[in-house]
Amino acid sequence: MNSNQPWRLLDDELDRWQANGRTARFWLRDDDAVAPTDLLEQLIVLTACQTIPLTLAVIPQDTGAALAERITSADHVSVAVHGWSHQNHAGESEKKRELGLHRPRTIVLDQLANGFDKLAGFYAGQFNAMLVPPWNRIDAELLPELASLGYRAVSVFGAEKPAPITMINTHVDLIDWHGNRGGRDPEVLIAEIVARLRVMFDQGGHMGFLTHHLVHDDAAWSFLASLLEHTNAHPACQWVDATDLYGVA
Repeated sequence: MNSNQPWRLLDDELDRWQANGRTARFWLRDDDAVAPTDLLEQLIVLTACQTIPLTLAVIPQDTGAALAERITSADHVSVAVHGWSHQNHAGESEKKRELGLHRPRTIVLDQLANGFDKLAGFYAGQFNAMLVPPWNRIDAELLPELASLGYRAVSVFGAEKPAPITMINTHVDLIDWHGNRGGRDPEVLIAEIVARLRVMFDQGGHMGFLTHHLVHDDAAWSFLASLLEHTNAHPACQWVDATDLYGVA
């Protein structure tokens, strides 16, 4: 397959959307921000140049004024709550999880309340009342409690399932976590995006793309830049902020 063929597959799918008078909504979520770094700066500049809204999942415990000062000068960036400390509390034989019931429920909820309040205080109009659970995992019994803390939505990974709070998930992950821990094969990524678009065409929804700027290698940066440029040029694709998806099927 030549280098242009995978993008041709995406173009063909978006052409189908355009021919039917429809627009596919994409959104971008990046996880694990704490402080200004050269890699975060690269992401902010890349998305700003393409005029792409960016939702940054910030870890509340260790963040502070330095990150807020940088983000508040980037008006295309919104900030969501990435748990509290991104600390694993699951057992050795379990998948990593901060937001489970391995600790008393009151401790977990108190930390989520503190994280909400801390980031809301730092970011004002750029704050998104969305919880992004570390490792994309949260115990289902905690979901009904979140609205009382001020949260309006939760974002994990995979197809949305019925829940007592709005779910605005990501569906394609840039990073090869089980391999080189860098950017995944572009052909595979594009195939997954196209598959998601086909589901959306029939069932509605959005296409959430997940990145982790702190572990991007050259391949990851290259694909992300190409994806943003390519989709931005197509009239049937619209990149939106996560808050634009609240209450939208």
